[in-house]
Amino acid sequence: MSTLLKNCFLMTLDPPFAGKCDLRIDGGIISQRGESLPAVGGEETIDIAGNVVIPGMVCAHTHLYSSLARGMASPARRPLNFRQILGHIWWKLDRALDEETVYYSALAGALESLKCGTTLLVDHHASPNAIEGSLDIIRGALAEVGLRGILCYEVTDRGGRKQRDAGLEENRRFIAATEGDPRFRGLVGAHASFTLGKASLEACGELAAACGTGVHIHVAEDLCDVRDARKRTGSGLLRRLDNAGIVSGSSVFAHCVHLRPGEFRTLAERGTWLVHNPRSNMNNGVGHAPVGCFSARSALGTDGFPADMFDEARVGYVCARDGGSQAPDHIAGMVAGGWNLAASVFGVPFGSLDRGAAADITVLDYRPPTPVNTANVAGHFLFGLASRQVESAMVAGKWVLWKRTLPQIDEESVMARARDAAARLWKKLD
Repeated sequence: MSTLLKNCFLMTLDPPFAGKCDLRIDGGIISQRGESLPAVGGEETIDIAGNVVIPGMVCAHTHLYSSLARGMASPARRPLNFRQILGHIWWKLDRALDEETVYYSALAGALESLKCGTTLLVDHHASPNAIEGSLDIIRGALAEVGLRGILCYEVTDRGGRKQRDAGLEENRRFIAATEGDPRFRGLVGAHASFTLGKASLEACGELAAACGTGVHIHVAEDLCDVRDARKRTGSGLLRRLDNAGIVSGSSVFAHCVHLRPGEFRTLAERGTWLVHNPRSNMNNGVGHAPVGCFSARSALGTDGFPADMFDEARVGYVCARDGGSQAPDHIAGMVAGGWNLAASVFGVPFGSLDRGAAADITVLDYRPPTPVNTANVAGHFLFGLASRQVESAMVAGKWVLWKRTLPQIDEESVMARARDAAARLWKKLD
């Protein structure tokens, strides 16, 4: 049965558009868009009452396993640099994860993402003592909430060859299991060059090529990554990744804070996706990414911060201004880049709200004090829209959030069980 959404105020970034329209949803896609569309017999008709309708937001790089870290005790020794942040906090946390805490991390993170208007998560997972089947657990949690996901397991050498091989196999298995899946797809995950030897990097590249997909990896997040590559090979980080077969149009490179202009040009030529994570970069003190060097194939992520893409975009804009960029369109383009990344993976248009696009939408109660039009829609996206305005959300034509309630899940019960799981996790860390 089709659904007709009447009296919508559509706002899109790619292409820029703002205006009143009706939408007809059928079979998980937008089948018609126009003014004053007549109802068809038997279809559900919903009056959106002038609320803003946008494409569901995409978080292009996150770590759902960090969802249960909020409020966790600080490490006994204060980290003095990025590698110590990893060693004292995140690598202790991921080693403590088991199947239950993987599940509740993903479930709680997905719930919060949806309530912020985010309908697709590109997750980068690590649980060294619970590798096998971990991506299925995350897929199950996201499916309960109703979200889409592009998932991978983080391959690294820090746990030895056995764990490295288990990570490769988890990626291979999940990619095969989700081939053609309309809601979930897999990438090959890799932590970062500085935690991977030559053979392991090459194994990631070979697996991605064999599976017809890309590698999702942290790149030049901190200078230690650049220096390590130079020490190992005598050449640059990007060359090391390229020699391993990782630089491709299907790969996703997160951060890229310390790459050189020439390396950005190479990545643009190859069509590699770049993901900017401004809140995380500032929190870790690694610097501001030179977003002026990022190509059109770039997107925004949160790197484990809650997937509030409105907040991330605003922070990204301020960071860009601090770095010399003047136009809000630059960061708005990264918001649109998340939709383009999703389209490249799923083979369905995201982000346009045109006929044939995925029916993944977010409805917001936004009552602007100034005019909204196609010329200024980027400014309203960045400085007007906010997660507190999110009322409803649809994924593949199905309402997964309706009038700020979750029809498919008991949020209060989930969060209570998540708190219990977090307490057990923290006790293991102690």
